[in-house]
Amino acid sequence: MATSVSARIDDLSGSQAQRRTLFVLVAAQALSGAGLAAGVTVGALLAQDMLSSTSLAGLPSALGTAGSALAAVAVGRISQARGRRPGLVAGYLTGAIGSVGVIAAAVAGNPILLFVALFVYGAGTSTNLQARYAGADLAGPAHRARAVSTVLVATTLGGVVGPNLTAPTSNLAHTLGIPYLAGPFLLAGAAYASAAVVLAIWLRPDPLLLARTLEAGRIAAQPDDADGLPRRAVERRGSGVLVGAVVMVLTQFVMVAIMTMTPVHMRDHGHGTAAAGLVIAIHIGAMYLPSPLTGWLVDRYGRFTIAAVSGLTLLGAGIVAACAPGDSVALLTAALALLGLGWNFGLVAGTAIITDAVPLATRAKTQGLVDVTIAIAGAAGGMASGLVVAAAGYPRLAIGGGILALAIVPAVAAAARKSPLGWAVFHKQ
Repeated sequence: MATSVSARIDDLSGSQAQRRTLFVLVAAQALSGAGLAAGVTVGALLAQDMLSSTSLAGLPSALGTAGSALAAVAVGRISQARGRRPGLVAGYLTGAIGSVGVIAAAVAGNPILLFVALFVYGAGTSTNLQARYAGADLAGPAHRARAVSTVLVATTLGGVVGPNLTAPTSNLAHTLGIPYLAGPFLLAGAAYASAAVVLAIWLRPDPLLLARTLEAGRIAAQPDDADGLPRRAVERRGSGVLVGAVVMVLTQFVMVAIMTMTPVHMRDHGHGTAAAGLVIAIHIGAMYLPSPLTGWLVDRYGRFTIAAVSGLTLLGAGIVAACAPGDSVALLTAALALLGLGWNFGLVAGTAIITDAVPLATRAKTQGLVDVTIAIAGAAGGMASGLVVAAAGYPRLAIGGGILALAIVPAVAAAARKSPLGWAVFHKQ
């Protein structure tokens, strides 16, 4: 009876804290989404203007994602040692500093400073993604994907509004004597700083630290089931990290490569920043808005199944983008929407696989290291995208990315064959 009462108290404490955690994370993500969108919309255009080169237009994306790789390690280690709140706050403040640096570089006309600032700015992107793990810390295995999706969908508000503020913020920047394309980084700096303040004040109790405390109580009460999970889940943990990482790395590489060069491709065909901002806004909406449905699908039909669907969706995005005439905003919008949706499928499924596979004792550190590989993939995709477009054109970049994404299907199929539960692995644990 004592054990039963203790378990009920732990469950109550965890569920109340989980609701509060998700509420605070949703508020912070809504703010940070605007900061995330700024660099996506005008980063490549700003570099193209300052360097007078299309082949290096992918460099801002590469530098931003390289910076996010370093930030992923730092945020993961800080979270491991001190909890999610200090790690996420540090990451968002770093992103805000990078935004200020981009503005200073644009004013000074200094490409070197621009590249350094974009590298620092990348910390905001990494932190925005790391926050999804905080949403899952207190969630049970059968609800982890939905918890992750709740945090991700909150980014939609800022992510959709941000690109559509490209023209107004650029006009404001011009009024202030700041180069036109640097304007969205005014919004980015304010958004990241605001997200840091929200988390610093209200993300209490810290979800990771509380999860460890609750797990310690369960271990003491049930020493034969040290993780508080069905034994078959414990036995499967070893292989999950690699599979989840492969899914997220491929989806990130393909998404960043195609997304980065789409505004450049549109400007080359006579479209203005407002049209590019609209396409990117819809793309970012597709990256995050379907998250509640995706989370339900992952929990309902299994992690591997939805991961395979992500590869097929990204292939479809590549085909549509490659076939779209340069003057067709509608088809490019459809392609970028599919690109965002495929990324969403891969990220939610991959995150659930990783979280299932890693015990709380090492969870934050391992998640940070996995996100490093994701960031490196994004950096590689951003850098390669400009070179491929300069050498072979945007359509070949798009179709090549779609074919590469298709590799996810055999990867998860091989993992599913090794699992006793097949494609339903990790489902209804």
